[in-house]
Amino acid sequence: MRVVVLSGAGISAESGLRTFRDSDGLWEHYRVADVATPEAWARNPELVLRFYDERRAQVLNAQPNAAHLSLARLEEVHNVQVVTQNIDDLHERAGSTHVLHLHGEILKARSTADPAIVTPMNGPSLTLGSRCPLGSQLRPHIVWFGEEVPLLPEAYTITSRADVLLVIGTSLNVYPAAGLIHAARPEVPVHLVDPGEVVVSRPGVRHWRARATQAVPDLVEMLYQQP
Repeated sequence: MRVVVLSGAGISAESGLRTFRDSDGLWEHYRVADVATPEAWARNPELVLRFYDERRAQVLNAQPNAAHLSLARLEEVHNVQVVTQNIDDLHERAGSTHVLHLHGEILKARSTADPAIVTPMNGPSLTLGSRCPLGSQLRPHIVWFGEEVPLLPEAYTITSRADVLLVIGTSLNVYPAAGLIHAARPEVPVHLVDPGEVVVSRPGVRHWRARATQAVPDLVEMLYQQP
């Protein structure tokens, strides 16, 4: 069975990673417009680099939680592919082997001259003067607000092939990623894990109204028994 997981900030929040949505558009006391847009990078790259260094340190100190670990365990019996909006590596550290990061990866950097040149971070921080092989400045490998999401077509393809779709820790309010739920075939069962009220226009959605660490282990146990 092909299980596709769409994961969002809620699953990482339970490992202690906050998002800008926690407090009125502020992300750890920074305005998003000052640190997570192309304009911010052009205006003050040093501030942007410092902001992502701080986020990177938080990710490196965080640990996968019960939801991440349960999803990785599901690979023992099913073909599991994770499409995540999160920039951390907690799915991978939990043991998931097929993870697509829609919004980039904080532990990687990319060239400002050629976006195809992506490299693992060589150390915990990027500075002005950190160069790619072409000699240009490296930037965080993150999709900023106002930028295209280059992996979106691949994510749609993955989701369209799902036999079961799990939506975990996302409010389905942020587009274009929120539209992925409609890429699954109409007959595909959808399990939505979120403690809050979520309005979904798609029929046949089962809402597990609980935190990811509470509901995902039970959901995985149920799927584990299915052929």
